Amino acid sequence: MSLDISEYARVAREIGVDAVALVPGPNFTRLVGHPFMSHERPFLLVIPSNGTPAALVPNLELRSWDLVGFDGAVFDWRDQDGYDAAFTALTGHLRIRSLAVEGQIMRVFVHHALKRAQRDLEIIDGEAAISGLRVIKTGTEIEALKAAIAVSERALEKTLASVSLGQTEAEIEQALVLNLFAEGAEDHAFRPIAAAGDNSARPHAKARPDYRVEAGDALLIDFGARKHGHCADITRTVFLGHASDEAREVYDTVLRANRRGHQVTKAGITAHEIDDAVTGVLEASRFADRIRTKTGHGLGREVHEAPYIMRGNHQVLPAGTVFTNEPGLYKIGAFGVRIEDDVLVTETGSVSLTTYPTDLQVLTC
Repeated sequence: MSLDISEYARVAREIGVDAVALVPGPNFTRLVGHPFMSHERPFLLVIPSNGTPAALVPNLELRSWDLVGFDGAVFDWRDQDGYDAAFTALTGHLRIRSLAVEGQIMRVFVHHALKRAQRDLEIIDGEAAISGLRVIKTGTEIEALKAAIAVSERALEKTLASVSLGQTEAEIEQALVLNLFAEGAEDHAFRPIAAAGDNSARPHAKARPDYRVEAGDALLIDFGARKHGHCADITRTVFLGHASDEAREVYDTVLRANRRGHQVTKAGITAHEIDDAVTGVLEASRFADRIRTKTGHGLGREVHEAPYIMRGNHQVLPAGTVFTNEPGLYKIGAFGVRIEDDVLVTETGSVSLTTYPTDLQVLTC
C-alpha cells in the first residue's frame, strides 16, 4: 500500500513551493504510520507539489522503512561515508527550487546539508501550514485521545487515593508514574508535575525530593499518558486535610473560568475569544494579579500544538479541534490552582474528553 501524500502536495501548492519536507516527528509519523527516531542521522521525506516523493534514509533504517509502503526514490547513506553525497543525489533527483520545512522541528544541520547540496534552494518555514493539517482530528485520532485520557484518569484516581501527609513530592510523582504504566500508558505525554505548597504556584514546577506534604497544602498534579501515539494533558489541584477560606475562593474562581471556557466553545469561535472569556473571569476576581498563563493549547500527537488558546490569536477553531482548557491562579510563595480539561470542539458546542471531577476535593490523609 502506497502512502497518501495528497494533502501534503496540496499544502505545497497552496503556499507556492515546489515541495514540502518532513522529518521524524508527529507529522512524519502521521503520514507513514511508523515512528522513527530523530537523532544525529538526518532522515528526510520530500513531497513535491506534483509528482513522486523521495526520501533520504539512514542505511540502518532501510529494513524498517520497507514497512512504510513507500514507492518513491530512496537515497540511503552509511555512518562511515557521511550523508552529503545522499543529499546531493536527493536534490539532483528532485530538481526543485523551493522547499517548505517544519520550522519548529527541522534541525539546523539538516538545513545546512540541503543548502550544501543545492546552494540556490530556497527554504521557507511551512510549519503553520504543514502542522495545520493536524488541527481537525479524525475519528480514529479522537478515540486515541480518549484512550490516553482514560489511562490518565485511572492513574490519577489511584495516585490520589494513596497520598499521605509526610510523603515527598517526588514520592507522589513516582507513584503517579507507576500507576500510569500499570494502567496501560505507552509513554509519558510529558514529564509529570507533582507540586505541593508554595511549589504549586510555579506553573511548570519540578517535584522536590526533600519537601514533605503538609496539612492544608495545595497539591497540583499536571500529567498525561501517551496512547496510540496521542497525548492526554490533565491537571487537577486538590487540598490535603483541609482547605483555607482563601484556597476555596481561589479554587471557585478558577473553576468558574474553566466552566466558562466549556460554555463559550463551539465551531467557528476563535482562540482569542475563548481566552478572552476564560481570562475575563479571572480578571474580574480579586485575584487578577495571580494570572500567569494563557488558557491553553491544541492537543494531539504532541502535547503542545496548534491552536494556541490566547488573546491575539484569531485562528478560527473548526469542529474536530481538541485543545486544553486550563485556567490557573498562582500566588508566588503561597500556592497555585490550575484545572485542566481536554476539550473537543463540535458544531453545536463542546465535549469534555476529560471526565475526572472538577469540584473541590479535600483529601483525608
